[in-house]
Formats: sequence, structure tokens, C-alpha cells
Amino acid sequence: MICVSLAEESLADCLEALKQLDCAEIRFDKMRLTLADIPKIFSLRKTLIATCRPGSHDDAYRKALLLKAIESGATFVDVELESGIAYREEIIAKAKPSGCRVIVSFHDHAKTPERHELEGIVDSCFQAGADIAKIACMTHSGRDNARLLGLLDDTRKVVALGMGHKGRITRIVSPLLGSPFTFASLSKGKETAAGQIDRKTLEGLLQNLAERD
Repeated sequence: MICVSLAEESLADCLEALKQLDCAEIRFDKMRLTLADIPKIFSLRKTLIATCRPGSHDDAYRKALLLKAIESGATFVDVELESGIAYREEIIAKAKPSGCRVIVSFHDHAKTPERHELEGIVDSCFQAGADIAKIACMTHSGRDNARLLGLLDDTRKVVALGMGHKGRITRIVSPLLGSPFTFASLSKGKETAAGQIDRKTLEGLLQNLAERD
């Protein structure tokens, strides 16, 4: 499944973009939304992930945004493994009874750790309460990509993505290897992560691969 990461600044632009999408990640950290805006997005009958990366808002407001999204019908909520335990546990405790599935994510913007470390990180995500573990690392070589894609050989649900130009291949093949999602930008120039491919290009690549299968 292709999930489009949305970073439209306004509510109106976000709702307009969602008209053409079935699955999207709503990046609160890159948008200008109020708590009152959130139900207008998450009440839509679409597969939506609520995400708010650290940096743009303090933890109290980040948590308020995510809790409101859960309350409003988010399909998934993404919380970082690197975040504080109390912050993470409060969000997960709200999500589980609400039927909102939990993505616990890990990010390394500098490198791809060695295989044993990556496997330990995946285990930590599930121990923290993940329904899906998401691992996103900067890749510098084919071996980095291979280590990430190897994480998909798991009975649990794992998303493994390489950041940067060299990691683009992971975004193309990961859904063919069992990843529940791969992430794309709405269009060229609207990437929310290094190496992200735009939706139309990614759809074309996956369709081409499926036809060759």
C-alpha cells in the first residue's frame, strides 16, 4: 500500500489533497492546524496515520494533537521509539481501546546500524506496544539497503525504509517483500523525507513490476 505523506500547511489544502487519496500520513509537525481542525480530517473514511515529529511543537502540544486525532478516528498513530516513555505510553494507552493501531517508529538520519542492532530496535518497538514497527535509516550503500530489507523477514509487521537517494530502492521494493506500507510524496517537490518518491512515479514503478511478475 502506498501511503502519501501530507505536509499541506492549511486545513483547506489538506482536505483538497485527501480527495484523491485513500491512504495518507498527516504530518502535524509540518502543518498549521488547530485542535478544532483535526476532526475534519480524521472523520473522513480513509486510512489515515497521525504523525507529529519533534521539532516544530513541544511535547505537550504534540501529544494533544495526536490524542485528538485518535479521538477523531485515526486509523494509525505514529510515536517515536526515541520519545520519552511517559509521552509514548499515554498515547498508546489512548489508542488501543479506541481501535487505533500503533506504529512505533525509529529514525537514524546519519546511518544504517548493523543488523544485530536493527533487530534489537525492531524488538524494542514491539515491546513498547507497536502493532507495526517502522524503521527509517539513512543509507549509503547497497549493503545498508539489504540490511533494512532483511528486516521484512519477520512474522510481525515491519516497515523498513532507506532515507537518501541510495535508499530509494527500498521504497519501491519493500511493499513487494511484505511491508504493509511504503511512503510517497503527494507530488515532486513535496517530499517529507530524503529520498521519498512522488506518488505517481511510485505507482507507475510498482505497476510495471507487477506486470512483469
